[in-house]
Amino acid sequence: MINLAVASACGMLAMPGHAQQAPAEQPQEEVKTVTVSGSRIAARGFTQPTPTTTLSSADLDKSAKPNIFESLIELPALQGSTGRTTNTFSTSSGIQGLSSLSLRGLGTLRTLTLLDGQRVVGANVTGVTDVSQFPQLLVKRVDVVTGGASASYGSDAIGGVVNFITDKKFTGFKANVAGGETKYHDDKSGTLQAAWGKGFVDDRLHVTLSGEFTKQNGIDSPGFGQVGAGGRTWYNNPALQESTKDMQAAGLPRYRSIVNAQHIQYAKYGLITNGPLKGTAFGPGGTPYPFQYGTDCVGNFCIGGDRSGSVGAGTNLAMNFKRQVAYTRVSWDLDADNEIYVTGNWAQVTSAFSPNPGAAKQGNLSIRCDNAYLPASVAAGCASGYPSGVMSVGTANAEFPANINVHPTRTQRRLVAGANGKFKLFDKEWSYDAYAEHGENKTIIRVNDITLNPRYNFAIDAIKDPATGQIVCRSAAARAAGCQPINIFGDVPINMPGWNYIAPSNGPLQHTDSTQNVVSANINGDVAQGWAGPISVAFGAEWRREDYSVFGDPYGAGVALESPYTAAHPADPTLSTTGDNWFAGNYHNGKGAFNVKEAYVEFNIPFLKSATFGEANLNIADREEKYSTAGKARAWKLGATWQTPVDGLRVRAVSSKDVRAPNLSELFAAMTVTNQAVNNNQGQSIQIQQRNVGNPSLKPEEARNNSFGLVLSQPSWARNFNFSVDYYDIKVKNVISSLNPQQEVDLCYGGNQQVCSAVSINGPAGTNYVLAQSFNFASLHTRGVDFELAYRKNMGDFGLPGSVTLRGLASRMIHSISDPGVPGTTPIEGAGAMTGATPKWKAMVSQSWDGLLGGRLGLSLTERWISAGKFNNEYIECQTNCPLPTAAHPTIYDNHMPGAVYFDLGGNYNVNQQVTAYFKVDNLADRAPVLVPQTNLSLALNPAVYDSVGRTYRVGLRVNF
Repeated sequence: MINLAVASACGMLAMPGHAQQAPAEQPQEEVKTVTVSGSRIAARGFTQPTPTTTLSSADLDKSAKPNIFESLIELPALQGSTGRTTNTFSTSSGIQGLSSLSLRGLGTLRTLTLLDGQRVVGANVTGVTDVSQFPQLLVKRVDVVTGGASASYGSDAIGGVVNFITDKKFTGFKANVAGGETKYHDDKSGTLQAAWGKGFVDDRLHVTLSGEFTKQNGIDSPGFGQVGAGGRTWYNNPALQESTKDMQAAGLPRYRSIVNAQHIQYAKYGLITNGPLKGTAFGPGGTPYPFQYGTDCVGNFCIGGDRSGSVGAGTNLAMNFKRQVAYTRVSWDLDADNEIYVTGNWAQVTSAFSPNPGAAKQGNLSIRCDNAYLPASVAAGCASGYPSGVMSVGTANAEFPANINVHPTRTQRRLVAGANGKFKLFDKEWSYDAYAEHGENKTIIRVNDITLNPRYNFAIDAIKDPATGQIVCRSAAARAAGCQPINIFGDVPINMPGWNYIAPSNGPLQHTDSTQNVVSANINGDVAQGWAGPISVAFGAEWRREDYSVFGDPYGAGVALESPYTAAHPADPTLSTTGDNWFAGNYHNGKGAFNVKEAYVEFNIPFLKSATFGEANLNIADREEKYSTAGKARAWKLGATWQTPVDGLRVRAVSSKDVRAPNLSELFAAMTVTNQAVNNNQGQSIQIQQRNVGNPSLKPEEARNNSFGLVLSQPSWARNFNFSVDYYDIKVKNVISSLNPQQEVDLCYGGNQQVCSAVSINGPAGTNYVLAQSFNFASLHTRGVDFELAYRKNMGDFGLPGSVTLRGLASRMIHSISDPGVPGTTPIEGAGAMTGATPKWKAMVSQSWDGLLGGRLGLSLTERWISAGKFNNEYIECQTNCPLPTAAHPTIYDNHMPGAVYFDLGGNYNVNQQVTAYFKVDNLADRAPVLVPQTNLSLALNPAVYDSVGRTYRVGLRVNF
């Protein structure tokens, strides 16, 4: 990836007016003074072997995003991050609205995100941080370490480290005011940021304050049918149509991608799906009519027909999002070289979105022929045509008065006290930093306008009371518990007492408290003068404790007697006492904690300094860790750099062992129970309880991370040219991954004693269970090549004003292989699979022209490119004479997925030395997203790869006094 020196130069060159301050052919002195985040040793320039990308404050300003997170995820190395456009379909994941970074497509769990080199309390029980909770206006640069860095920074840095560096001595006042909206007049946004800093008592006391507010209104659901949000025309009901077994035996592919898809298992206001009345739908007032299925009906889908009840477009494209951050830093200089400080951060991030309209029931409702709401003609046909007296009905439940809506709120409180500076020992100068941190994050997720499954089932089973003639719930027990009937047949306004019964106002709730305490100390300096240069060392120790507690509402968690919400949830015998009563959002209770003690040492040893052979140094690091849960772990790093005799050419290489310890969720997840059937390996199918629960016996994941790179930096024949190429190879073993119940049973019968401890299937009926836990079975292997190129030219050489900077970053993913590690399964290649997060190529190229109009105007154009790929690399593409599909290798008619190019245009104008106006247009051509069809009728987007919002305009004003 881009070398730190290269990136720093690019950031500096991009600053408006810089071309007027330094001639084009002069070396960039500031390049040599930036400390590398890939190491604990304060080395200058890019002498460290670990590749690092840097975005300066000037780069972030040019990006002009409401949230720094949105700027970072455009970097090619960042793949698989989560944000406000991802997980908008999810009710129960717990990560909705969480802005978390992922490197190399290895997941947010394997990327360590730091603030000023310090850990930040997680915003989720998985321990991942929320970048939106960081103070962003004071960030002067972001270092993205794209190699393994566990030896230097600790657990979770398998994919790398993202380190946010703030301006700790900011003096003056600055502010940023911005607003924007899309071409479709939605996702309107507003940002207000301000920071103030001042020195007192002869500048020994320094106080910095900042406050930030950002609001993005999101893109709301258009509701039911084949429609697009806000007038977008690209949504066309895509789906994967699955052929029958006979068709597959005749050589046709298992899957075919279709558009204008119509699901045949439900309609907008009800559809009979079996028997002689199959195809009868219900319209205005409950009037029955023949449903329009469309053509080419195979499996669950037809093409065309009545698509008014489809739910795919009902998912929000982007969440309604609000972030509020208040930050302060107070420092006292003990002397010219030493300071003590305290920082405090309060942040609250709230989101709101709708995962889907209604609550689709796909032909799985059993309706009795005497249901009081059935039209007379349908009731008569049911009585004569269904000997069992029961028919199947599917519905989108479009009569519901509101869509399901989810509201996550994350509130962080973080306090850090520390000291840093320099001291002399044995005639050597040493640097140190030490800090203690206490962080808390409270996450509350509320879900509104969602139904309780048991109550819904009782409410739709309605009869006429023989005594009163009133329509009531059939079940006497349900009536005694307050059951109110509802009519699901036709476009009929729902009975509001019935709605309040099936969708109580106190909907699903999850309350999570996460706490982090850290004590850390680091020292570095030169221990000796070697013949090739000073030998440097860094060493330190850290203690950390993480804990969490979470509870859900009793309808989801099943703990009514223990819940603080008992009074709001009166006893109801129709509901399950073990929870899982909601349509979605069944949150459970749990708690857990661990602590870790660790110490590390790192050496930087110059071993070659020759006019003939160049200069070289060795970088070695070792870290020992001891977890209270997972036991001991070790990380190490061995790297080297060689400044070759070739003008400007440097070679670097690093090999490291990196670790990720199991997080609180994986260790201590609360138990949830569902009923499943498994084969006991003796030809018998038995009913078992699937008990999903954490596994306190998990061990750390271990990764071997190798990289090799070449850097050409400002050679004498091209002073403003920089280029780097780095090859990386990351293998992760003991990957924490879960198995399904049948896999566990098979492994147990195969002799795996660790799994057998989680299986009990030979007891009396009703006592058999399988603990669906995570195990250290899986493995990951990813490798690829990163490229960076930067060039700056003073346009005065051509008689033109200002300077032009060209910058390009690209990542080529060669392999991204996930192996479940379970007998009978095969590894999965994710590189180029466009349903995932790792396209084969991801690139970003920008051209900036600064110093126009007397140094006042700067313009920039950016191209973001995603290469074409496949729907799934494991699928076999064929049209005829297809082989029989297998579970590992299904067949598909067309496995190709197109790539995409996005153009962004921006500019800034310096009104005066203190005031700058700017604008930005993202996705200038309004490139529509590529649709990714699924086997269900969903929105079928992959916002982790494609832009799903469309053209967006933003304008703003920055002041700096």
